[in-house]
Amino acid sequence: MVLLEFGNYLETCKNVPKKHRSFYIRWVEAFVRFCETHGGHSEPEKRIDPFLQAFGRRREQWQVDQAKEAVRLYCYFVNMAGKAADDQVRVSVEDWKSAGEGMARMLRLKQRSYRTEQSYMTWLRQFYLHARQLSPAELTDRQIVDFLSYLAVERRVAKSTQNVAFNAILFFYRHVLEKQVGDIQGAVRSKPKMRLPTVLGQGEVLRLIEKLDGVHALMAKVIYGGGLRRDECLRLRVQDLDFERYTITIRAGKGDKDRQTLFPVSVAEEMRAHLEKVRRLYEGDRKAGLAGVYLPNALDRKYPKAPTEWIWYWVFPSEKVSLDPRANVVRRHHASADMLRKAMRRAVLAAGLDKRATTHTLRHSFATHLLESGTDIRTIQQLLGHVDLETTMIYTHVAKKNVLGVRSPLDKN
Repeated sequence: MVLLEFGNYLETCKNVPKKHRSFYIRWVEAFVRFCETHGGHSEPEKRIDPFLQAFGRRREQWQVDQAKEAVRLYCYFVNMAGKAADDQVRVSVEDWKSAGEGMARMLRLKQRSYRTEQSYMTWLRQFYLHARQLSPAELTDRQIVDFLSYLAVERRVAKSTQNVAFNAILFFYRHVLEKQVGDIQGAVRSKPKMRLPTVLGQGEVLRLIEKLDGVHALMAKVIYGGGLRRDECLRLRVQDLDFERYTITIRAGKGDKDRQTLFPVSVAEEMRAHLEKVRRLYEGDRKAGLAGVYLPNALDRKYPKAPTEWIWYWVFPSEKVSLDPRANVVRRHHASADMLRKAMRRAVLAAGLDKRATTHTLRHSFATHLLESGTDIRTIQQLLGHVDLETTMIYTHVAKKNVLGVRSPLDKN
């Protein structure tokens, strides 16, 4: 009966191609027979690995991989069916509210960034909606497996999104519930997908920048000229610009790592003029007695005067002051990401580009144009701040030609 219901479920499951459904049912039938001869159907997740080991002795690797996906999906289906039958909600919302407050405290104690805090708290709320029939103290590894499987099967999120969700829940278990996470191999994992980045030609980049005004045009030049991420550009401090060596230091970038990248010579004079205007804004803040800029990792306690020093001031400060949600003080933050995003959108339309271009497209274009000009891939990796060379290698797929100079046979005489 359960297998029949699982077959009906596969008909509605968009994650499973139609031509694979008969194979999924066949592998699950084999799994069910294996469970019957090895201890029954209770906790089938614990029998996945033994089943795959026995299954793999007489099958090809692609069949083992497909069987793994099939039995994980089957276990998720069985657990969700049992969960739907138990509609008794017996947990006070106050238990989860208290746990959420503890999560926020631990994130700040562990000095996670504000953006990370926002992301993790969002995923904790999603986890609460999925597991709220239990109190936080009653949570086990089972709820993690179910939640990750739900994200992959029902929400069909990308692999990177599922990984972020897992990191958030793992932090919650370890640092708030003080529980160690055990075996979660039974979770249905999102399949990695290769997506080629959108890349603009050098002429298109120039047309785009021409349609940007003032400081937004300067930001675009810095992002394209050095391959910066959007937030890396917005968070630049005055001391991060080296006008002698023409380098930009990215501090606490993705993965909390520092790196150096290119400071375009052609932008130097424009940047000097911009910093003169910023200096006047800085001096106005000091005369007004405004709180200094935000410093990471409690540097303001180690160096109390640093927040009000010029070298720590933002290269691209906001036009307006705002309330710091953590320190609860009014200070000047860096320029808004939304303002830059909107300016880019208007510029793309004005330039008549037939591509979906964002600030990150400028970073992709930086890497691709360097590759096309003969820069070695390792240097590009360092400039971009990629940990894995495989991440950088994707630009070889969008470059106009590879190192061998391969041309289409249609273009040959």
